[in-house]
Amino acid sequence: MNRLMVNIMFAFIWMFLQGNLHLFAFFEGFFLGFLFLFITRKSTEPTPYFTRFFKVIWFILYFIKEIIVSNLKVAYDVATPGYFMKPAILAIPLDCKTDLEITLFANMITMTPGTWSIDVSDDRKTLYIHAMYVDDIDTFIKDLKNGLERKLLEVMR
Repeated sequence: MNRLMVNIMFAFIWMFLQGNLHLFAFFEGFFLGFLFLFITRKSTEPTPYFTRFFKVIWFILYFIKEIIVSNLKVAYDVATPGYFMKPAILAIPLDCKTDLEITLFANMITMTPGTWSIDVSDDRKTLYIHAMYVDDIDTFIKDLKNGLERKLLEVMR
């Protein structure tokens, strides 16, 4: 059975044993189940569950940081006099191959303030985005590919 499913099962068992059907009890059980599975990992077959779990956590933290930085940049531009925007429409070559990877990448770009996904090419090799703050096109594309796309692909593959 998949380790994630076992961990979720442990979380539900913990909830029912506690007699507490709240979200906090689920996360408490999930954490305890994860600890149990982590401690007993040597006695079972090897699995990428633990390394992937930590990659997902780091990716979420990275994405939250990107959202906060983008929010601050947009808020600064709105709150101060003057015009700091340098908008551009960019063509981002994609390393993402599957529909899920492309969709997640495009939606994460759209969720980050100051950027918006516009379209994907018919061959699914280029993503077109609108960005509000582009000082250097090549640097912006490189930062996006080495940041968000690379980290997303590490989690997905």
